Amino acid sequence: MSRTAKSNRIGKNVLGAFAFLLTFIVILLIVVYCLCAMACSDKRPYAQKTFVTTLSETGELKFVVKLFLNEDKINEIVDSNSMEDLEAEVDESLITIKPREVVIREDVHEVYAGSITDNKEMTAKENKTEDPDGDGVDVFEVIGRSFSGKMMVVYDPSKVFVSAKYPFGKTGQTLDKFVEKEKALGAINGGLYEESGNSGGTPYGVVVSNGEILRNKPREEKGLVLIGLTEEGVLIVENISEMTEGQVKALVEKKKIRDAVCFQEEASDKNNHFVQLIINGEKREMKGMGSGLNPRTVIGQRADGALLLLVTDGRGASGHLGASASDLIDVMSEYGAVNAANLDGGSSSCMYYNGEYLMNSVTFYYANSSWNLPLAWVVK
Repeated sequence: MSRTAKSNRIGKNVLGAFAFLLTFIVILLIVVYCLCAMACSDKRPYAQKTFVTTLSETGELKFVVKLFLNEDKINEIVDSNSMEDLEAEVDESLITIKPREVVIREDVHEVYAGSITDNKEMTAKENKTEDPDGDGVDVFEVIGRSFSGKMMVVYDPSKVFVSAKYPFGKTGQTLDKFVEKEKALGAINGGLYEESGNSGGTPYGVVVSNGEILRNKPREEKGLVLIGLTEEGVLIVENISEMTEGQVKALVEKKKIRDAVCFQEEASDKNNHFVQLIINGEKREMKGMGSGLNPRTVIGQRADGALLLLVTDGRGASGHLGASASDLIDVMSEYGAVNAANLDGGSSSCMYYNGEYLMNSVTFYYANSSWNLPLAWVVK
């Protein structure tokens, strides 16, 4: 066979492969479009509210919903699955930090915690010793209808603090780097930050680490809420959206806040963020699911001072869509939270413990670790 004939055959094979690939992509896009259209149809109200509220909380996929529904319809659906305000101030007297000790309980959840959101009976191990390895931390698996996750219980709140890649710059670092830097046991992601190009170098709002205010811009984003720990180890959840820098400084000094980050209470199609879940034992009232289904990160505290750090999956990870606000309240309540607050979620949600990622960021680029982050809640 001549060289020209060989070249022609190769060219035909390449064109054939390209045509097959293009056809496959077109068919795939048509299928996805049809599925999205079906999910947005008024004929399927549950699918519609789940699809709209879930995508409305994402950073990159909000536009998909707008291809099928107008702004008024989207806002109507989001509003029907939102939350009532919960503006009570944390009552610090409800938290009594107990001396660190290993105790025996009969109500500690088993590693497989059953389906909380299906209201099935929680399983438990009788006479299980809390913290059998003596490192001050227990980790449990939590399973729901549309998510799975890990609950890290830290018995001594003085062991939890904010670590920052400071001075803040263009690029953050993965969660394991924070643990390595602090020579710690584990960590979860923290508060709201700029996600431009997955760089994760700049946090929003207020950041406090070891009593030092590293950033003080309470009005930088709408609806900022401070989530922090006092010197005594009490979890504080404080709306700072209308405060000046001076007022924030005074608040940190008055309440002796040693570590803090910010997340956003802004229930609109632009952001769909929420913070307060349980305050002083009062659960936030929900409309419908309260939110869409997405990966989540939550911090809470029991009456004995133990901190509850929860991270859930979603967006297709392990076949799960994610957790709703109602799911988070159910889980934190089951684990005894007196106070609980939502942190940054979505692709930022991650947990690292004892040398490995227990929960990875749900994203193509960081499937085996975490996004680059400016901050982390670290556990010594």
